[in-house]
Amino acid sequence: MTTIKDIARKSGYSIGTVSRVINNRADVSDEAREKINRVIRECKYQPNSNARMLKQVMSSEVSIIVRGSKNVFFESILEEIQIRMRNYDENINVHFIGETDNEVETAVRIVASNKPKGIIFLGGYLNSFRNQFSQINLPCVLVTAGAQDLGFDNLSSFTTDYYEAGGYAMDKLLSRGHTRIGILGGYLTDYRNGRMNGKILGAVQELEKNGIAFDFEKDYQPCTYSAESGYRAAEILLERSPDLTAVFAISDSISLGMIRAIRDMGLSVPEDISVIGFDGLTYARYSIPRLSTIRQDTALLAKKSVDDLLMRISYGSSAVHEMIPFEYIEGESVAAARRSL
Repeated sequence: MTTIKDIARKSGYSIGTVSRVINNRADVSDEAREKINRVIRECKYQPNSNARMLKQVMSSEVSIIVRGSKNVFFESILEEIQIRMRNYDENINVHFIGETDNEVETAVRIVASNKPKGIIFLGGYLNSFRNQFSQINLPCVLVTAGAQDLGFDNLSSFTTDYYEAGGYAMDKLLSRGHTRIGILGGYLTDYRNGRMNGKILGAVQELEKNGIAFDFEKDYQPCTYSAESGYRAAEILLERSPDLTAVFAISDSISLGMIRAIRDMGLSVPEDISVIGFDGLTYARYSIPRLSTIRQDTALLAKKSVDDLLMRISYGSSAVHEMIPFEYIEGESVAAARRSL
C-alpha cells in the first residue's frame, strides 16, 4: 500500500510539501505541485479517509508537553519544533510541567479540555506511558525516550541512544587515566526504583567493564537540569568525595553550574577536576573552559518528530521509532588525570 512517505521519496520532495499539495495549499510552487500530483496519479495513492475525518472533528492545535521549565536542552528542541510548526501553518499549545510530574496524566487532562489533534512529549518516564497511555487515542510522539517496547500504535518516538552515549562519555574519561569519577544529575529514586537514566546506566556499566565499582551513595549526586541545581549539587558531591578527579554531568546546564562551583571552591577545570557534559548546547561552546560534551542533534529530533506527527494526523500511518546519532565534541574541560585531591 502506497504511503505519503513513498510519494515523498519518489517525487524528491519532503513529506511536508507533499502534504501541502494533497491538502490544496497555495504555498507550493507550480513545478512541485505538478510533479507530486503526477506521482500520486502513477501510484494511485488515496489518503486515509478515516484519519482525515478524525482530523476534521478534532481541534486545530498540536499540544506540546515539556518536562521541566528550566531544561535548556528541551527549550532548544522546542524552539526548533515551533519553527517547523510555523512553517507548516500549524497552531501549537505548549504546556510546561515539573520534572517529577506525570506527563501522561497531564496529557489526559489536555485531551479532555482542549481536544488537540496530536501531542508531542518532550521528555517522559516510560512507566507513566506503560501504565496510562492506553487512555489516549491521538497520534503522539515521545522525544528523548524510546517507546518501541511499549507497543502503542499511536505513539512514535525519536531519541538518542543514551545508554551507548553515557558509556562513550565515561570511556573518554577512562581513556585519560581517570578512575575516581563522579556522576551528577537526575534523581536518586531512579536507580532505586529500577528506572535508571540511560546515560547513568551506560556510564556505570562502562566503569564496571573496566573493573571499577560505582558507589552511588558516595559518588553520585542527584539534581535537576539547571545550572543553579548543578552548582549546589557539585558542592555537595565534592565535599563528600574530595578525591574525585573527574565528573560526568548528564546535561550541559548541570556541567556549567559545576564548573562555576569548582572555581568558587578554589579548584580548576580541568587541572584539578575534569568535567564532561551532555547535550551539546550552543552556549557550552563559549564557557571557560570550553565544555567537552556529547552532542544530540536537536534540529533532527525536532524535524523527525514534527514530520512524523503531522503525517500520522493526516494519513493515519503507523508509529515510527528511531535512534538519532550522537557525537562527541572535544572541548577544554577534560584532561589527563594528574592527581587525587
